[in-house]
Amino acid sequence: MLQGLGFTLSDGGMLLLRGRNGAGKSTLLRALAGLTPLAAGTVLWEGAPALQDLPAHAARIAWLGHLDAVKPALTVAEHVPEEALKPVGLERFAALPARFLSAGQKRRLAIARVVASGRKLWLLDEPTTGLDAASVERFGALCTAHRAAGGMIIASTHTPLDLPDMQVLEL
Repeated sequence: MLQGLGFTLSDGGMLLLRGRNGAGKSTLLRALAGLTPLAAGTVLWEGAPALQDLPAHAARIAWLGHLDAVKPALTVAEHVPEEALKPVGLERFAALPARFLSAGQKRRLAIARVVASGRKLWLLDEPTTGLDAASVERFGALCTAHRAAGGMIIASTHTPLDLPDMQVLEL
C-alpha cells in the first residue's frame, strides 16, 4: 500500500518513479490513470479532482503499460499514422503485420502510439523494457520534445534515464 505520497508536476515536467519490484510503481501509475480506484487521497488536475470525470481525464492522458497493446493481425501502419513511425525507427516496417515484430520493435510501436496520441500527460510503466541503446536514446529525444511542447511525463523504470530537469520519486 502506498501512503504519504505527494508531488506536483508542472507543464514540461517529468517524474521518474524508482523502486524495487513490488514497491508500488505500477500501482501508482494505474491509480493516476484512473484504472485503479484510490483507497484514500486525491489526484488533482489544475486544482480540480481529476478522477471525478474519467472520460475527461482519459482524454488528457496517454497510457503505456507492461503490455504493448499491439494487435498482431494489423500492420504496423494500421496502429499509428505513418509519420509517427520514423521517430521510433519503424518506417520500413509500415506494411508488415505486427506479429512479425520483435519485442523491442513492438515496444517502439507502443511508444509511437503514445507520441501520436497528442495527449498532454504520458503515464509510462517501464517504457524502455526490451529496447536497445539506440532505441532508449530515441525515446529520450521523444520525451524531451514532448516536454518542450509543454507535455508532462510520469514514468517508472529500472533502466537509468538521464533526462534534464527530471524529478525522482523513490518508492
